[in-house]
Amino acid sequence: MIKRIGVLTSGGDSSGMNAAIRGVVRGAIYNGLKVFGIYQGFEGLIKGDVRELSSRDVGGIINHGGTILFTARSKLFLTKEGRKKAFENYRKHNLDALIVIGGNGSLRGLREFMDETGIIGIGLPGTIDNDLFGTDYTIGFDTAINVAVEAIDKIRDTATSHERLFLVEVMGRKAGFIAIFSALAGGAEDILIPETTTDIKKLCDKLEQGKLKGKKSSIVVVAEGETVGNVVTIAKEIKKNTDWDVRVSILGHMQRGGIPTA
Repeated sequence: MIKRIGVLTSGGDSSGMNAAIRGVVRGAIYNGLKVFGIYQGFEGLIKGDVRELSSRDVGGIINHGGTILFTARSKLFLTKEGRKKAFENYRKHNLDALIVIGGNGSLRGLREFMDETGIIGIGLPGTIDNDLFGTDYTIGFDTAINVAVEAIDKIRDTATSHERLFLVEVMGRKAGFIAIFSALAGGAEDILIPETTTDIKKLCDKLEQGKLKGKKSSIVVVAEGETVGNVVTIAKEIKKNTDWDVRVSILGHMQRGGIPTA
């Protein structure tokens, strides 16, 4: 019978992780279980940084980005020795199940840990990249889109004022979901994603045609995993082959933060 569960957040953070932690803790306590927070992901399980959580510990965090349990990528957990130490601490704290909130790497790690030790594990899909099977929206994806769209709207204002073309780089690792959704919602002229091959010449021709027709600004959203080259290299090619005044805006880690939107 499950009486004591551990919960951790692992890998890159995403907005909504705190809400997930709150749901786990309060739901478990309501059902008569004890919940233990494992700090700094799998690294915390290896080090034994495990503390019991109360309903009060998760009060007021539902609208906060980030994770109160902190997060990390553990190189040691990739080794059998690291996982062995993690299992020792799992047993030391008499845990009956482990909940991991994280992305594909974190959930692969949980799967391997379960296979090796026979523990009960549950994975909650927490990543802005939305690159996990079995769910339409991962925890943090919707917020990342909203952050990106808000930024694109603001960039459009200054792009139009100066009659410029902006390449806006968004996160997503090897997946183009953030780029696709934010570009469509933000009215971008084009999207570059890892899942398709980009013909730079055709892109330049399209952008130049837009300028000749009187467009005062253009936005191209580029996923960070785009295979043609990094966003700066692409910008140089466009500048060389069109009459556009080209600028680059890399949104970066702001996409991981903010008040959760869904």
